[in-house]
Amino acid sequence: MQNEIQLKKNRMKKILSLAGVLMCLFLNAQAQKKNLDKIVAVVGNNIILLADLNQQYAIYLNQGNPEDEKAKCYFLQQMLVQKLLKQQADIDSIVVEDNQVDDELDKRMRYQIQRMGGQERLEQFLQKSVLQYKDEMRPDVKEGLIANKMQQKITENVNVTPLEVKKYFESYKKDSLPDIGTEVEVGEISLHPKLTKIEKQKYHDKLDAIRLRIKSGEDFGFLAKTYSEDPGSAAEGGDYGFIDRTTMVKEFTAWAFKLRAGEMSPVFETDFGYHILQVLERRGEQAHVRHILIRPQTTPAALERVKLKADSIYKDITVNKLPFSSAASVYSDNKETQYNGGMMLYADNQTARTTFTPVEKLDPAVFVVIDTMKVGSISKPIAFKNEQDGKEGYKIFFLKSRIAPHKGSLDQDYPKFKERAQKEKEARVMSEWFEKRKETTYIRIDDEFSTCDEMKLWVKQEKK
Repeated sequence: MQNEIQLKKNRMKKILSLAGVLMCLFLNAQAQKKNLDKIVAVVGNNIILLADLNQQYAIYLNQGNPEDEKAKCYFLQQMLVQKLLKQQADIDSIVVEDNQVDDELDKRMRYQIQRMGGQERLEQFLQKSVLQYKDEMRPDVKEGLIANKMQQKITENVNVTPLEVKKYFESYKKDSLPDIGTEVEVGEISLHPKLTKIEKQKYHDKLDAIRLRIKSGEDFGFLAKTYSEDPGSAAEGGDYGFIDRTTMVKEFTAWAFKLRAGEMSPVFETDFGYHILQVLERRGEQAHVRHILIRPQTTPAALERVKLKADSIYKDITVNKLPFSSAASVYSDNKETQYNGGMMLYADNQTARTTFTPVEKLDPAVFVVIDTMKVGSISKPIAFKNEQDGKEGYKIFFLKSRIAPHKGSLDQDYPKFKERAQKEKEARVMSEWFEKRKETTYIRIDDEFSTCDEMKLWVKQEKK
């Protein structure tokens, strides 16, 4: 009897002990949940959660940056700015379409997958699927696009006059004027070999055989990973996500919006090669698609044909005096420069697109050719191979001008200083806008972040 009583007591102790452990686990989980749900900032009727801030920090780490808790202060500042712009956008009824959000999400996912070396590695890092991650990111991405649209509206009528550009230039001290390196204006005529129908047929047949395997029951995604020659989608099983009618080339778009969900196209051709395409889902004016691409390879005979064509064009320019710009518009296969007289365009974060390119930003293969050329001269046809897509062909270069290294000059560098003056004026307008909005908007920063340098301009607006 006493043994039975002792056994009951021991059993009760174990039950109580287990209950205590479960209670501790429950309270710990609740504390973690509460911590993640912690509000770190309030802007008007919008809140910023610690979980949202941590998500931004996780993206920062995923991009290969070192751990730095102070970075969270910067991200919080960006989120405050975004919330303030979003609040005004709601008042002004500014919206973005779902397809814009889908495009931005797909672009970000492709970038992060590439950074991590594949979708599986990214999902391991995130500890969730890409689809789940995209769903979680969607509200923030949409809000960011709306905020950008609001900012564009605020600055849309901001322009600088020649007098303002002059005043901006004169604000520099002579010894602080930027050093401008050597710049060149370079034109090109780019010629790609054209394969005959017979030369291309084996690539068409290869893809058609893959298509028949899919129709026989083999997995589209697996075959895309195995055979597709599209570096942007092969690793994802050919999946492009949602596209609209403006996203892809016309032949691709035509099939994407002709097929119903689940249907697959026949083999069709674009400038990139041969494709088969399958529609996974339709959503209004959007289609979720995947494809397999096979690129026809250049033959020696096709290269010889394009070389003869390049030699003929070179003769027309140098002997028959055909203007380079006319030759580019008629013969060049580079659609970006074809209707710009063949002139290459350059743009960085500071300036608008211009025909002047810093020599250090030139493709090394182009620099080697134009480095020894005289201004106004035309190069003989040069064989080339694009490392990114493997395309081969011939190019003819024209060195229109070369500007030696110099201190920034209003005469020589007016477009650069105009762009900088424009950006400074836009920044000033935005700063004034924020100051006014902060005065009339309730803003509260959690004590954990109130000491950040980035928060000083925001904390002083706190209403206690």
